[in-house]
Amino acid sequence: MVLFLQPVFQERIWGGTQLKNFNYNIPFDHTGECWAISAHPNGPNVITNGPYQGYTLDQVWEQAPSLFGASGQQNFPLLTKILDANDKLSVQVHPDDNYAQKYEGENGKTECWYILDAAPDAEIIYGVNADNQDELNQMLDQGDFETLFHHIKVTKGDFFYVPSGTVHAIGKGIMILETQQSSDTTYRIYDYERTDSNGKQRELHLEQSKAVIDVDRQIPQTRLPKEQYEQYTYQQLVSTTFFTVEKWDIHQQLAFDKQQPYYLVSVIEGEGVLYIGQQHFDLEKGAHFILTTEDQDIYFTGNFSMIVSYV
Repeated sequence: MVLFLQPVFQERIWGGTQLKNFNYNIPFDHTGECWAISAHPNGPNVITNGPYQGYTLDQVWEQAPSLFGASGQQNFPLLTKILDANDKLSVQVHPDDNYAQKYEGENGKTECWYILDAAPDAEIIYGVNADNQDELNQMLDQGDFETLFHHIKVTKGDFFYVPSGTVHAIGKGIMILETQQSSDTTYRIYDYERTDSNGKQRELHLEQSKAVIDVDRQIPQTRLPKEQYEQYTYQQLVSTTFFTVEKWDIHQQLAFDKQQPYYLVSVIEGEGVLYIGQQHFDLEKGAHFILTTEDQDIYFTGNFSMIVSYV
Protein backbone atom coordinates (compact mmCIF):
# COMPACT_ATOMS: atom_id res chain seq x y z
CA MET A 1 0.00 0.00 0.00
CA VAL A 2 1.92 3.01 -1.27
CA LEU A 3 1.29 6.25 0.65
CA PHE A 4 1.39 9.53 -1.27
CA LEU A 5 1.72 12.68 0.84
CA GLN A 6 0.51 16.26 0.68
CA PRO A 7 3.42 18.65 1.39
CA VAL A 8 3.31 21.08 4.32
CA PHE A 9 4.84 24.51 3.66
CA GLN A 10 6.65 26.64 6.22
CA GLU A 11 7.12 30.40 5.95
CA ARG A 12 10.68 31.52 6.71
CA ILE A 13 12.34 34.95 6.77
CA TRP A 14 14.93 33.63 4.27
CA GLY A 15 12.46 31.80 1.98
CA GLY A 16 11.40 32.62 -1.57
CA THR A 17 9.21 31.32 -4.39
CA GLN A 18 11.41 28.70 -6.09
CA LEU A 19 9.35 25.82 -4.69
CA LYS A 20 6.87 26.65 -7.45
CA ASN A 21 9.31 24.82 -9.73
CA PHE A 22 8.30 21.58 -8.00
CA ASN A 23 4.68 21.91 -9.17
CA TYR A 24 3.53 23.31 -5.82
CA ASN A 25 1.04 26.06 -5.13
CA ILE A 26 3.02 27.71 -2.37
CA PRO A 27 1.14 29.84 0.19
CA PHE A 28 3.75 32.50 1.02
CA ASP A 29 6.08 34.90 -0.76
CA HIS A 30 8.75 33.69 1.65
CA THR A 31 8.12 29.94 1.53
CA GLY A 32 11.32 28.48 2.91
CA GLU A 33 10.52 24.84 3.53
CA CYS A 34 8.44 22.07 2.04
CA TRP A 35 8.00 19.35 4.65
CA ALA A 36 7.60 16.57 2.13
CA ILE A 37 7.56 13.39 4.25
CA SER A 38 6.84 14.25 7.86
CA ALA A 39 5.11 12.82 10.90
CA HIS A 40 6.52 15.53 13.17
CA PRO A 41 3.85 17.35 15.23
CA ASN A 42 5.01 20.71 13.80
CA GLY A 43 4.03 19.64 10.27
CA PRO A 44 2.58 16.15 9.66
CA ASN A 45 1.66 15.27 6.07
CA VAL A 46 -1.81 14.15 5.03
CA ILE A 47 -2.12 10.94 2.98
CA THR A 48 -3.71 11.67 -0.41
CA ASN A 49 -4.61 8.17 -1.66
CA GLY A 50 -5.98 4.77 -0.71
CA PRO A 51 -7.79 3.63 2.44
CA TYR A 52 -5.80 6.05 4.63
CA GLN A 53 -6.63 9.11 2.53
CA GLY A 54 -7.19 12.07 4.86
CA TYR A 55 -5.16 10.55 7.71
CA THR A 56 -1.88 12.14 8.77
CA LEU A 57 1.33 10.15 8.55
CA ASP A 58 1.72 10.04 12.33
CA GLN A 59 -1.77 8.56 12.62
CA VAL A 60 -0.97 5.84 10.08
CA TRP A 61 2.34 5.11 11.83
CA GLU A 62 0.44 4.63 15.09
CA GLN A 63 -2.62 2.79 13.76
CA ALA A 64 -1.02 0.55 11.11
CA PRO A 65 2.52 -0.27 12.31
CA SER A 66 2.63 -3.40 10.14
CA LEU A 67 2.92 -1.12 7.06
CA PHE A 68 6.35 -0.13 8.38
CA GLY A 69 7.48 -3.53 9.61
CA ALA A 70 6.32 -2.94 13.18
CA SER A 71 9.68 -1.37 13.90
CA GLY A 72 9.02 -0.75 17.57
CA GLN A 73 10.14 2.87 17.36
CA GLN A 74 7.84 5.22 19.21
CA ASN A 75 7.91 7.93 16.55
CA PHE A 76 8.37 7.99 12.78
CA PRO A 77 12.14 8.39 12.60
CA LEU A 78 12.79 10.50 9.48
CA LEU A 79 11.78 13.81 7.93
CA THR A 80 12.31 14.83 4.30
CA LYS A 81 12.34 18.52 3.34
CA ILE A 82 13.00 20.71 0.34
CA LEU A 83 14.47 24.11 1.26
CA ASP A 84 14.54 27.28 -0.83
CA ALA A 85 17.22 29.62 0.48
CA ASN A 86 16.31 32.88 -1.22
CA ASP A 87 18.53 34.46 1.44
CA LYS A 88 21.18 32.92 3.67
CA LEU A 89 19.96 30.94 6.66
CA SER A 90 21.14 31.59 10.18
CA VAL A 91 24.29 29.81 11.31
CA GLN A 92 23.15 27.00 13.55
CA VAL A 93 23.88 23.67 15.18
CA HIS A 94 21.73 20.72 16.27
CA PRO A 95 22.18 18.60 19.40
CA ASP A 96 22.62 14.84 19.48
CA ASP A 97 19.99 12.47 20.87
CA ASN A 98 21.29 12.47 24.44
CA TYR A 99 21.32 16.25 24.79
CA ALA A 100 18.05 16.83 22.93
CA GLN A 101 16.15 14.16 24.84
CA LYS A 102 17.37 15.60 28.14
CA TYR A 103 16.70 19.28 27.40
CA GLU A 104 14.21 19.41 24.50
CA GLY A 105 12.06 16.30 24.91
CA GLU A 106 12.72 14.97 21.41
CA ASN A 107 15.47 13.31 19.40
CA GLY A 108 18.53 15.15 18.20
CA LYS A 109 19.06 16.09 14.61
CA THR A 110 21.55 14.59 12.24
CA GLU A 111 20.81 15.54 8.65
CA CYS A 112 22.18 15.50 5.11
CA TRP A 113 21.81 17.72 2.05
CA TYR A 114 21.56 16.98 -1.64
CA ILE A 115 22.09 20.22 -3.58
CA LEU A 116 19.22 20.50 -6.06
CA ASP A 117 20.34 23.84 -7.46
CA ALA A 118 22.84 26.55 -6.63
CA ALA A 119 23.51 30.05 -7.92
CA PRO A 120 27.02 30.85 -9.23
CA ASP A 121 29.49 31.20 -6.34
CA ALA A 122 26.90 29.95 -3.83
CA GLU A 123 28.37 28.66 -0.61
CA ILE A 124 27.51 27.01 2.66
CA ILE A 125 29.01 27.19 6.12
CA TYR A 126 30.22 23.81 7.33
CA GLY A 127 32.21 23.48 10.54
CA VAL A 128 34.38 25.90 12.51
CA ASN A 129 37.96 27.11 12.41
CA ALA A 130 38.62 26.48 16.10
CA ASP A 131 41.08 23.90 17.40
CA ASN A 132 39.50 23.25 20.80
CA GLN A 133 36.55 24.11 23.02
CA ASP A 134 38.29 27.03 24.76
CA GLU A 135 39.14 28.68 21.44
CA LEU A 136 35.57 28.10 20.23
CA ASN A 137 34.06 29.68 23.34
CA GLN A 138 36.37 32.69 23.12
CA MET A 139 35.52 33.32 19.46
CA LEU A 140 31.80 33.01 20.17
CA ASP A 141 32.00 35.39 23.14
CA GLN A 142 33.92 37.95 21.08
CA GLY A 143 31.60 37.60 18.08
CA ASP A 144 34.53 36.69 15.83
CA PHE A 145 32.23 34.98 13.36
CA GLU A 146 34.05 35.94 10.18
CA THR A 147 37.05 33.92 11.31
CA LEU A 148 35.14 31.17 13.10
CA PHE A 149 32.91 29.83 10.34
CA HIS A 150 34.29 27.61 7.58
CA HIS A 151 32.88 28.36 4.10
CA ILE A 152 32.57 25.90 1.18
CA LYS A 153 31.53 26.64 -2.42
CA VAL A 154 28.74 24.37 -3.70
CA THR A 155 27.28 23.36 -7.05
CA LYS A 156 24.25 21.39 -8.16
CA GLY A 157 24.67 17.69 -7.40
CA ASP A 158 26.91 18.10 -4.34
CA PHE A 159 26.06 16.13 -1.21
CA PHE A 160 26.84 16.90 2.44
CA TYR A 161 26.42 14.73 5.53
CA VAL A 162 25.75 17.03 8.50
CA PRO A 163 25.94 15.10 11.79
CA SER A 164 24.67 16.63 15.02
CA GLY A 165 27.19 19.02 16.50
CA THR A 166 28.24 20.38 13.10
CA VAL A 167 28.01 24.16 12.73
CA HIS A 168 26.28 24.82 9.41
CA ALA A 169 24.29 27.26 7.30
CA ILE A 170 22.79 27.14 3.83
CA GLY A 171 23.79 30.13 1.74
CA LYS A 172 21.74 32.39 -0.51
CA GLY A 173 20.63 30.96 -3.85
CA ILE A 174 20.67 27.28 -2.88
CA MET A 175 17.91 24.67 -3.02
CA ILE A 176 18.42 21.40 -1.19
CA LEU A 177 16.64 18.19 -0.42
CA GLU A 178 17.27 17.43 3.22
CA THR A 179 16.93 14.05 4.89
CA GLN A 180 17.06 14.26 8.67
CA GLN A 181 16.04 12.73 11.94
CA SER A 182 12.48 13.71 12.79
CA SER A 183 13.35 16.63 15.04
CA ASP A 184 12.75 20.38 14.99
CA THR A 185 15.38 21.44 17.52
CA THR A 186 17.78 24.11 16.25
CA TYR A 187 20.26 26.28 18.14
CA ARG A 188 20.90 29.56 16.35
CA ILE A 189 24.45 30.93 16.65
CA TYR A 190 24.42 33.95 14.35
CA ASP A 191 21.68 35.57 12.24
CA TYR A 192 23.42 38.55 10.61
CA GLU A 193 21.49 40.89 12.96
CA ARG A 194 18.38 40.49 10.82
CA THR A 195 15.02 41.67 12.08
CA ASP A 196 11.56 40.28 11.49
CA SER A 197 8.46 42.20 10.36
CA ASN A 198 8.14 43.59 13.90
CA GLY A 199 11.70 44.87 13.94
CA LYS A 200 12.91 42.21 16.36
CA GLN A 201 16.01 40.10 15.98
CA ARG A 202 15.54 36.36 16.25
CA GLU A 203 16.67 34.62 19.43
CA LEU A 204 20.18 33.21 19.62
CA HIS A 205 21.20 30.13 21.62
CA LEU A 206 24.90 30.60 22.34
CA GLU A 207 25.11 28.67 25.61
CA GLN A 208 23.32 25.65 24.17
CA SER A 209 25.51 25.88 21.07
CA LYS A 210 28.70 25.84 23.14
CA ALA A 211 27.48 22.68 24.82
CA VAL A 212 26.82 20.74 21.61
CA ILE A 213 29.26 22.01 18.93
CA ASP A 214 31.80 19.43 17.77
CA VAL A 215 35.03 21.26 16.86
CA ASP A 216 36.48 18.17 15.12
CA ARG A 217 35.12 19.10 11.70
CA GLN A 218 35.71 16.60 8.91
CA ILE A 219 36.01 17.80 5.31
CA PRO A 220 32.94 16.31 3.62
CA GLN A 221 33.12 14.15 0.52
CA THR A 222 30.75 15.97 -1.81
CA ARG A 223 30.95 13.86 -4.98
CA LEU A 224 30.32 10.15 -4.50
CA PRO A 225 30.78 7.26 -6.97
CA LYS A 226 27.91 6.10 -9.17
CA GLU A 227 27.01 2.69 -10.50
CA GLN A 228 26.04 3.06 -14.17
CA TYR A 229 23.66 0.60 -15.80
CA GLU A 230 21.93 0.65 -19.17
CA GLN A 231 18.50 1.63 -17.85
CA TYR A 232 19.32 3.39 -14.54
CA THR A 233 22.08 4.87 -12.38
CA TYR A 234 22.50 4.18 -8.66
CA GLN A 235 24.37 6.27 -6.11
CA GLN A 236 24.59 5.68 -2.35
CA LEU A 237 24.97 9.11 -0.75
CA VAL A 238 25.33 8.09 2.90
CA SER A 239 24.64 5.15 5.19
CA THR A 240 24.64 5.68 8.98
CA THR A 241 22.78 4.40 12.03
CA PHE A 242 20.26 7.20 11.48
CA PHE A 243 19.46 6.70 7.78
CA THR A 244 20.65 5.48 4.41
CA VAL A 245 20.12 7.86 1.49
CA GLU A 246 20.39 6.90 -2.18
CA LYS A 247 19.91 8.61 -5.54
CA TRP A 248 18.33 6.71 -8.43
CA ASP A 249 18.29 8.07 -11.99
CA ILE A 250 15.83 6.11 -14.14
CA HIS A 251 16.70 6.24 -17.85
CA GLN A 252 14.14 3.65 -19.00
CA GLN A 253 13.00 1.30 -16.28
CA LEU A 254 13.96 -0.22 -12.95
CA ALA A 255 12.68 -3.36 -11.24
CA PHE A 256 13.04 -2.17 -7.66
CA ASP A 257 14.55 -4.80 -5.38
CA LYS A 258 12.82 -3.97 -2.10
CA GLN A 259 15.06 -5.11 0.76
CA GLN A 260 13.78 -2.87 3.58
CA PRO A 261 10.28 -2.80 5.13
CA TYR A 262 9.63 0.76 3.92
CA TYR A 263 11.24 3.48 1.82
CA LEU A 264 10.78 7.26 1.60
CA VAL A 265 10.88 8.44 -2.02
CA SER A 266 11.06 11.97 -3.48
CA VAL A 267 11.01 12.70 -7.21
CA ILE A 268 13.42 15.60 -7.81
CA GLU A 269 13.48 15.76 -11.61
CA GLY A 270 11.57 14.45 -14.64
CA GLU A 271 8.49 12.24 -14.78
CA GLY A 272 7.57 8.59 -15.01
CA VAL A 273 5.28 5.86 -13.74
CA LEU A 274 5.36 3.69 -10.62
CA TYR A 275 3.93 0.17 -11.06
CA ILE A 276 3.02 -1.92 -8.02
CA GLY A 277 1.52 -5.23 -9.10
CA GLN A 278 -1.53 -4.35 -11.21
CA GLN A 279 -1.64 -0.71 -10.04
CA HIS A 280 0.16 2.24 -11.58
CA PHE A 281 0.76 5.80 -10.41
CA ASP A 282 1.96 8.76 -12.47
CA LEU A 283 5.00 10.51 -11.04
CA GLU A 284 6.29 14.03 -11.58
CA LYS A 285 8.86 16.33 -10.07
CA GLY A 286 7.77 17.17 -6.52
CA ALA A 287 5.97 13.87 -5.78
CA HIS A 288 6.70 12.23 -2.42
CA PHE A 289 5.57 8.80 -1.26
CA ILE A 290 6.35 5.86 1.01
CA LEU A 291 6.66 2.29 -0.21
CA THR A 292 5.33 0.11 2.64
CA THR A 293 5.62 -3.57 3.56
CA GLU A 294 2.57 -4.37 1.41
CA ASP A 295 4.17 -3.07 -1.80
CA GLN A 296 5.72 -5.82 -3.93
CA ASP A 297 6.51 -6.27 -7.64
CA ILE A 298 7.66 -2.67 -7.94
CA TYR A 299 8.69 -1.17 -11.29
CA PHE A 300 9.62 2.35 -12.27
CA THR A 301 9.55 3.53 -15.88
CA GLY A 302 10.28 6.92 -17.41
CA ASN A 303 13.07 9.44 -17.30
CA PHE A 304 13.42 10.91 -13.80
CA SER A 305 15.53 11.12 -10.65
CA MET A 306 14.55 10.28 -7.11
CA ILE A 307 16.07 10.45 -3.64
CA VAL A 308 15.32 7.32 -1.60
CA SER A 309 15.88 6.94 2.13
CA TYR A 310 15.30 4.35 4.82
CA VAL A 311 16.37 3.41 8.34
